[in-house]
Amino acid sequence: MNQCAKNWKDYEVLDTGNKEKLERWNSIILRRPDPVCVWPIDPKNPDWNKADAIYHRSKSGGGHWETIKEIKEFWTIGYRGLRFKISPTGFKHTGLFPEQAANWDFMMDAIEKSKRSDLRILNLFAYTGGATMACAKAGANEVVHVDASKGMVQWAKENMQLSHLEDHKIRFIVDDVVKFVKREQRRGRTYHGIILDPPSYGRGPKQELWKLEDQIYDLLAECQKLLDKEAFFLIVNCYTTGFTLSALQEILKRTIQTEKGGHIECGENLLPVSHNQGILPCGIFGRWTSD
Repeated sequence: MNQCAKNWKDYEVLDTGNKEKLERWNSIILRRPDPVCVWPIDPKNPDWNKADAIYHRSKSGGGHWETIKEIKEFWTIGYRGLRFKISPTGFKHTGLFPEQAANWDFMMDAIEKSKRSDLRILNLFAYTGGATMACAKAGANEVVHVDASKGMVQWAKENMQLSHLEDHKIRFIVDDVVKFVKREQRRGRTYHGIILDPPSYGRGPKQELWKLEDQIYDLLAECQKLLDKEAFFLIVNCYTTGFTLSALQEILKRTIQTEKGGHIECGENLLPVSHNQGILPCGIFGRWTSD
């Protein structure tokens, strides 16, 4: 089951091709690399000449932004009553993954429909907090936001303020995810929903090595121990090249479904492309639900 984040108004993929994507972030147009877009650019589409800034990769790694028109250091975009800070970084990212809005929709709708006032949600590898804010906005009693990057957690706090969620119970934690999960087990803590958005490769606050294909099975096996007896969802996203839907589905079956029963569905995260009504693949997701 694929899912497409098609409810954006402040964000739009204008076109794709030649391993690049052209995006509108509110009124700012950015041109960024995307290795998935292996098809040629349509030379008849004039939008490619409208970019305010273009990211160029370096052969030695990383890259830089070429500013065509003067743009602000940061600006904001909105989604379902939430607001997010957008800022082009040295690693081509902007602080938000718009395709995740499809997951936000699922979580917000599930939380609102539950009509429970005691929901605890755990967001691991939480980045700048898109899912954190969505769950808090939808009415979760507590959202625990965990990321190894102090800078990303600070960015998430800014998104909380932009979304006027300061009066909601959001715990921001800078920590290695694996160590945090095991500590929560010892504390006897449980959650009604868990979100994971792990990188392909990374390091924790104390240089702990993370490599998705080597650790994702063990991590999900440990995370399922934190699911409350009345938990109703766990979502994991994956952007790792070569890591397949079938592999993710098998891991979820062997870990969470074996212990908790319930239902599993996996698919691609997609974004609509305005030009020629195309689509942009944006990694895969796996979802466990209790029903």
